[in-house]
Formats: sequence, C-alpha cells, structure tokens
Amino acid sequence: MYHPYFRGKQFELIAIRESAPLLATSGFVPIIEPVRESLSGLERTLSALEMAGGECILVVNPHHGDHRKDSQYIAALVAERRNQGSSSILPGLLLRSNTPPQDALALVSAHTEERAAIIHAGFTDARLIARALTGEMPVAKNIFVAEHTNMLYRRHFMDSPRILVRDGFERKRNADYDEVDNFSDLHITHNDLGMNGYGDFLTVGDHYSEGGGPAYAVAIHLSYIDSDHDDAMFVYHFVSDTNDTPTDPAGKFGQALAKLITRLDSGNSMLLESTAIAEFRDLHSKGHFPGLGYVKKLSIKHHLETLAHFHSTEAHA
Repeated sequence: MYHPYFRGKQFELIAIRESAPLLATSGFVPIIEPVRESLSGLERTLSALEMAGGECILVVNPHHGDHRKDSQYIAALVAERRNQGSSSILPGLLLRSNTPPQDALALVSAHTEERAAIIHAGFTDARLIARALTGEMPVAKNIFVAEHTNMLYRRHFMDSPRILVRDGFERKRNADYDEVDNFSDLHITHNDLGMNGYGDFLTVGDHYSEGGGPAYAVAIHLSYIDSDHDDAMFVYHFVSDTNDTPTDPAGKFGQALAKLITRLDSGNSMLLESTAIAEFRDLHSKGHFPGLGYVKKLSIKHHLETLAHFHSTEAHA
C-alpha cells in the first residue's frame, strides 16, 4: 500500500530501524536509495526490517550520493541477501530521463528472474520496458514518480502492481513557511487513479543535498490528517522567531518547539499523539536540543505513525 521514499542518510535509516515493527505490521514498504559510501547503517536497517517481518525496495543504481557512479556494492548486497534466502529485499531499478535505453533494458533484463520494482522517474520509452517485462508483468512492481510520468506512460503497465509516488512537501527556506500547507490526498485517492498503492517523500521532500549549511531558521515539520477536509493530509511548519543569524540553533529549536506545544495544548491541532509527539513533549519539558538530524527523525516517525493510524482506523470503520 504505502511506499515512503527515503534517501538513506543517517537519521532516515535510524527512523526506518526504529519504525520497522510499525512498517511491517502496517504493510508499508519503504523505498531506500542508498546515498552514503558506508553500508553498515543500511545493513542494520535491512536486518531490522527483516527481523520485523517487513519488506523494502533497495535501489540498486542510485542517482544521488556516493554510489552514483559505482553501485556494484549495492548490487552485491542485494545478491548476498538473496543467496542467504532473504525475500524481504526487492531490487529497485531506477529509470531516469538520462538513463540510456540500452542501459535501462540491460538493467531490467538482469532482474527478470526475480521479483523487482521498476521506479519510473523520467524515462520516456515505456514500450521498451513493458516489452522487457513480458511474462513478468503480474509480479513486477511499477513505481511511478508522479512529477515525471503521465497517464499515457503509466497505462503500459496496467497488468502489474502500480504505485504512484508524489512529492507533497513544498520546499522553501525555513523562515518562509506559513504555519500550514497542503500535503497530499493520495492515501485516499490512489485507488481512484487506478493505483494499487501510493508513496511520498515524507516531510523531507524529493530535493536532495549532501549537507545543509548553518540554519538561520529552525522548523519542525509535522503532518496531520484533517477529518473536516475529507481526510486530506496537511503539514504544520513550526518555525523559530529569531532568524537573522545562523547562531544559537538550540534557542531557535526551543522557539519552534514552544509553538508546537502551544498548538498541541490548544486541543484542536489534529496531530496524532504519536511516539514522536511524546518525545517532543519530553524535549520541551527538559529544555533539551537533540540536534537537527534527530528532529528530522522524529518528524519522519510521526509521518509514518500518522498514516499507519489512518489506515488502521479506516480498515475498522
């Protein structure tokens, strides 16, 4: 059903590990594009998912990060796990606008004897890939990044499980965010679009950067589902007030966190009281700043818990 797309930075991988039981029980399948040269954190994450009984899609030819030019170690990791009898890791084959047709065909052909996921992110020759999947179409997952594929392209893969991934997070300078933005309705409408599942880039967004500079403003991004708006998803941006210099990130986090707590205590925030929210409350009571990476991790975990809770209550409605 839900396929959150991660770029495997440290705190994203930690968020997956800590959420592995939730992901497994909810039937959520994370897509992980490895971006760091060291694979130790990734391997721990894969083991956590496997131990929880979950499944993931591991991109074997990443576009971003340290493995962009040489992904042999990723492919070897997938092959090693498969040889050990693991069926929880699906190779993800990333097809972008700059993927030469012959490379795309070779990549897909190399994985036709195993269950794989093809991630369509700008590649234009749908017929070429559909022909390569002849006989494998019912088991091969086809994942479409909405911004880079249209309905005409997607219709070539009608006989396969189809997943639509849309970036619902509008990226701005932290200081420029309004308090609330629209995020997505795909968790409700993906079936109406002829899809078997959906995904997003969480509260991080599709934009990738190797590392950020000093933060002039600190923002806490938290998603929620609004029952008064047909269960559409929105995202809060709790932003610090002191945004003139890159100094005092702890103080800026305290300002943003105070706004979050005020909204929570108002009784009408519509934020799920997730384990991440419990941690934010604890950080506020202690006056502790855990670092911006940790804050991002909590935001990711809250997003996962919010969607898991929605689908759980929807199933029992």
